[in-house]
Amino acid sequence: MQKEAPFGLPSLCVLWAALLLELCPCGANGGNWMWLGIASFGVPEKLGCANLPLNGRQKDLCKKKPYLLPSIREGARLGIQECQRQFRHERWNCLLSPDTSSMELSPSSISVAPSFSVFGYELSSGTKETAFIYAVTAAGLVYSVTHSCSAGNMTECSCDTSLQNGGSPSEGWQWGGCSDDIRYGIWMSRKFLDGPVRNITGKDGNGLIAMNLHNNEAGRRAVAKLMTVGCRCHGVSGSCALETCWKTMSTFDKVGSFLKDKYENSIQISNRLKKKLRRKEKSQRNIPIHKEDLLYVHKSPNYCVEDRKLGVPGTQGRECNRTSEGPYGCNLLCCGRGYNTHVVRHVERCDCKFVWCCYVRCRKCESMTDVHTCK
Repeated sequence: MQKEAPFGLPSLCVLWAALLLELCPCGANGGNWMWLGIASFGVPEKLGCANLPLNGRQKDLCKKKPYLLPSIREGARLGIQECQRQFRHERWNCLLSPDTSSMELSPSSISVAPSFSVFGYELSSGTKETAFIYAVTAAGLVYSVTHSCSAGNMTECSCDTSLQNGGSPSEGWQWGGCSDDIRYGIWMSRKFLDGPVRNITGKDGNGLIAMNLHNNEAGRRAVAKLMTVGCRCHGVSGSCALETCWKTMSTFDKVGSFLKDKYENSIQISNRLKKKLRRKEKSQRNIPIHKEDLLYVHKSPNYCVEDRKLGVPGTQGRECNRTSEGPYGCNLLCCGRGYNTHVVRHVERCDCKFVWCCYVRCRKCESMTDVHTCK
């Protein structure tokens, strides 16, 4: 009679998954936390920090500061939502991994999937798209944490007190109100996403880790760069004798647009690092890399044709605009394959009138619309 194994298979799977999460560098597999952005409301809180798809350092931070969990979840949601908005009309449309729809919302199913990512292969591919994902989600975390501070939802941060009682009353304005404490948001984003990193340059340097850390910081800097000043007038009879001003974050769609522009002008770097990040093209290595630039290591696939191995769905069946010359146009989106045209019949209520008393009478109006989809 064989002896029973000391651990059952499910237990071994969970232990192995936990070990992988613990040993995996922050830049190589740091996207598991993004699952929080698509989780059903209340599910992360029910699972608890120990059972969430976080690495060991992130779980420790979550346990010490459980009140951060809603902000972390909101930061992931903001980043994913903005990514999909910015790329909704392009070949790569920031599509979530098909695994997300079948992922069971239970501690065991999450724990045994250490390589799970809401973006699938794209998160570890080292492409321009990877760069944007890391930047926009890091920015989302800064944004959500900072907003929670200003709203008074956290005890260890609030408004930015460094600006209070300043300004220039002689010029008719002074700092007041509640300025967003962007410094705390940036600090928390670094602490949660980056962690302590060693040997990302030098002989054993890892270009992907360095790239992801740089793009995290680029996303955070985008939020800080786009801070604006809001003012309110004070005076007799609506006059503006004195203005009270405060600093506030721009809307997150502006942050997304700023990062999309950086994506369009992103820089390819060498995967073999020495003392610092350097451009892949030797002829361009004298051109400095700025901290706000987005960096990538590998060139992107064309995203035209389905590649299940890489998790690329292709553009077949995607709706396109026949008259547009942009990325949403059928010529570009369909990659020259042509398109199919379908006539769609719409029926809606129209010419509604109120009849005394008391109901609304409407006609049914029909319209026919041409819809074009890629072959």
